[in-house]
Amino acid sequence: MNDKALSFSRKDPAKFFKTLNKRVNDYFKENELKKTGNWKLYTKAIIMFLLFIAPIILILTVDMPGWAQILGMAFVGFGMAGVGMNVMHDANHGSFSSKKWVNKLMGSSICLLAGNDYNWKVQHNVLHHTYTNIQGHDEDIDAGRIIRFSKHAKWYRIHKYQKYYAFFLYGFLTVNWAITTDFTQTYRYLKRRLAYGKYPNPASQWTKLIIGKILYYCVWIVIPLLAGFAWWEVLIGFLVMHYTAGIILSVIFQLAHVMPNTDMPMPDEQGNMKNTWAIHQLFTTSNFSPKNWFAEFYTGGLNRQVEHHLFANISHIHYSKIAKIVKETANEFSLPYNEYNSFLHAVGEHYNQLKVLGKKPNLA
Repeated sequence: MNDKALSFSRKDPAKFFKTLNKRVNDYFKENELKKTGNWKLYTKAIIMFLLFIAPIILILTVDMPGWAQILGMAFVGFGMAGVGMNVMHDANHGSFSSKKWVNKLMGSSICLLAGNDYNWKVQHNVLHHTYTNIQGHDEDIDAGRIIRFSKHAKWYRIHKYQKYYAFFLYGFLTVNWAITTDFTQTYRYLKRRLAYGKYPNPASQWTKLIIGKILYYCVWIVIPLLAGFAWWEVLIGFLVMHYTAGIILSVIFQLAHVMPNTDMPMPDEQGNMKNTWAIHQLFTTSNFSPKNWFAEFYTGGLNRQVEHHLFANISHIHYSKIAKIVKETANEFSLPYNEYNSFLHAVGEHYNQLKVLGKKPNLA
């Protein structure tokens, strides 16, 4: 990744974000609401944890045919993604609860998902939310050589076929977390002295990461083996779980940024960006299924990425209410408010974007 410092413009004569921020703050004051989660979020957290844990308990304790076990592990992956989007995500943004210790506890649920909270906060909160869609700075659009997510990324011949294989590879997101990604990220982030908040002691971070991985593999590998499952059964179940969670998480995140209606801006030679940070978020982010209750419920409000990127400190349970304010204010200031009415339409447009980015640049 690029270590060159970037600067967002501070020129906003129309005062878009100041106006929007005041309107959103007024909404919470007038309705006497906290910006963090409430009973709705806590109830949802219980539901997501049950979706995650209940199937694996049944598999370990009830005699069932192989196909039912595989289906059960797919449900575990479904719950795994649900915990990540509804609990871990809000908590590691500090918006799950007004109490820091609750956010820390719920944020640590990422260990059950094969991740590490330090790495996640740096990659997501610092790099992605600050430098959204900027090649060389936002790691969420860096898939190495295998997938080209940005028109500014180097083109390789294999990219001609990414429209066929990208969705298949999306399923390996959390498998990579479990095996390699956390170790390489910790090495890079500590070397660059990156942190979200206080910079961690390197020895403590490495110790926490290694112990976390050992415990993770004890839960998902050792315990099933001790319960009498064959090694190949455990391996298949592990992969089914991760593949299900991985493809859900990957697709939902890609629909927010790698779309025909989202920009991939780059800084000038001095490292200066054209827009202010808030306006940059409008140009680089997109929503989908704004009227679909299931999308809203299950994705933890990540179908409303515009609101999330502008107000990551606000819990997702409030996004549907503040969305009207954000949309009206963006329109008032003649700024984009990117949105697709349905999930399938958004998926189709993401596929089209993969196809465009897969073309050799001088032919695109």
